[in-house]
This record gives sequence, C-alpha cells and structure tokens, in this order.
Amino acid sequence: MKDNEKTVHELVERGIDLGHPSLGTKIIECSDDFFGDCNRVLNPEPPIYHPEKYDENGKWMDGWESRRRRNGGHDHMIIKLGRPGILFGVNIDTSFFTGNYPMAASLEGTYCDTKIDDNTEWVPLITMTELEGDSDHYLIIDSLRVWTHIRFNIFPDGGVARLRLYGRVYCDWEEYNQDTLYDFANSLNGGRVIGWNDAHFGHPNNLLNDGDGQNMGDAWETRRRRTPGYDWCVIELGHRCLIKELMVDTSFFKGNYPHQFSLQAGEHRHDTRKSLITRSIYWPELLSMQKLQKDCKNHFKVENDEVGRVNYIRFNIFPDGGVSRLRVFGKLA
Repeated sequence: MKDNEKTVHELVERGIDLGHPSLGTKIIECSDDFFGDCNRVLNPEPPIYHPEKYDENGKWMDGWESRRRRNGGHDHMIIKLGRPGILFGVNIDTSFFTGNYPMAASLEGTYCDTKIDDNTEWVPLITMTELEGDSDHYLIIDSLRVWTHIRFNIFPDGGVARLRLYGRVYCDWEEYNQDTLYDFANSLNGGRVIGWNDAHFGHPNNLLNDGDGQNMGDAWETRRRRTPGYDWCVIELGHRCLIKELMVDTSFFKGNYPHQFSLQAGEHRHDTRKSLITRSIYWPELLSMQKLQKDCKNHFKVENDEVGRVNYIRFNIFPDGGVSRLRVFGKLA
C-alpha cells in the first residue's frame, strides 16, 4: 500500500462501520440486483470468490450486481443507517469484479425521521468518482453533519463487493440522565479510536464494539514485542465525563493477554489528531499499572478525582498482547 493510500485507509477507519447489520442498518431500496443480492454489499465479512459457482441468473458473485443497462440511467440503492451518524469516509470495494464493475460511483446523504420519498432532499457526500476493478477505493467525506440515510449510486451498472461506511454514531446527550453511569468508550455511545501503535492481529476499534467479543479475532491484539516498550491506543470518548469504573475484558486470551495495563486521560477541545496523540504521553494517570488476569472481565474502580472531567483516554498495555473489550463507565460532566 502506498503512503498516501495508507494515510487515507487509516483516516476512514478511525470510526466504526455504520453500515454494519448489527447496528440495524439495512437496504430499503434498490433499483436492480438481478445478478447479486444488494444485501451482500453490507456483509461484514470480506468478499470471497467461487470460480465454479453459478446460480439461475448466471455467475454467482459475492456482492451487489445489477444487470446490463440498455435504456440509459444508472443504478442505486438507499441504505437506512441503524444509528444516525457522522461519516468520515467510505470504502467502495470491487473485489473480484473485473469486467463487470461500475465505471463510477457517487454517494449522497440525508437526515430524515419520516419515510423516504420523491421529495427527500439529498446532499452530495462524494461526487462522481471513477472506479477500478478488483480494488479498494478509500474516499474521504468532509462533513460533520448527521445522516440517517445514504444513497449509493453506480454508473451505469455493474457489481460492487462491499460498501463500508466509516463514521461515528451520533448521540444526543441532552436526553441522558446526569446521575447514571454510561460506557463512554462504547462505539454506540460515540466512542472511537483515533490512534494506536500496533494492530497486527486485530484493530483497536474492536475494543469499543457493543456486546461481548466472539473470539480472539474480535479484539485488539498486537504482535509479540521483541524490543523494550509497550503498546497503546488513544480513544475519544462519546462525551466529557467523570470516569468511575473500568472493565478490561481479556476473554479468549490465555497465553497472550497483557501482563499489566495503565490508563491516562485528558480533556481537550480543538487539538488536531497528531497533537492529541503526542500530548497523550503526558496525560495524568487515572489508573497506574494494574495487573490483568487471563480470559476474564477485569474490573477496576477509579478513585483519582484530581484529574476531573475528561474526553480522551490513553490505554496502555504492558508489554503487548490482546484485549477483547474495554468499558469506561462514568457520569456526564
């Protein structure tokens, strides 16, 4: 991967996939999916290829594929997000589509709490962009607006294996109780990872997923460290809060869990991502070095009231290893 492609790839992945079916995201309209069911485009698993597999309409492809257009126009689908959210970028993945991929694609969004109809106003998110076959297309969306629906257009027709909608769930914290404990790191509450030093076996985004981990692949796991130091990730919490409790879940990790961890935290408003990551080294500790147990939910009380309210944390693991989930419970501040 080229350096600029790597930068874009990491930028759009600093959010969760808002198109994941587990959030309740679904396709509510599709102009044509004769060759490939439109719902496949949201499949969270990587696309696969079966050289000898055919169905009644022709070659089976793991993605959305429309028939060849003979009457002008273009194909589209409308996606209803399971949770309203802000989009940072997308990946239009044409894996295994070589002579049948669309020549171009575009994306539009809207915020609608009623039924989508012909009067719905759509806002351009990504203008018409040329596509290549059997390729990832990481594209940035420069907007902080909240969306409920996405319209994905392909020109004029063809097949797309996967569409990833990287972003952040939007929460209206005005409606939340001030005295209740919430998990502010949970991706469904707006938590997101903004930086990490290693994600060889599993992305740190997995730490913030709702629900328990399914296996070691559904976790953050770093490679075996052969040099001095430790591994870390920096997380933006869903809202400013006073952190009261922590749960570090090492489920499934028995011979490869971190020996210890520590937690630092800070409050910042207008810093850039690079500045935040650099400054995180000097944030005060909410929890000093704590020992972890294998394959279990490790609970900790946070009693350092001097730090006060925070909206970022730095999760350090010593020296390396895997963690399934990180829960950061606190009260609104």
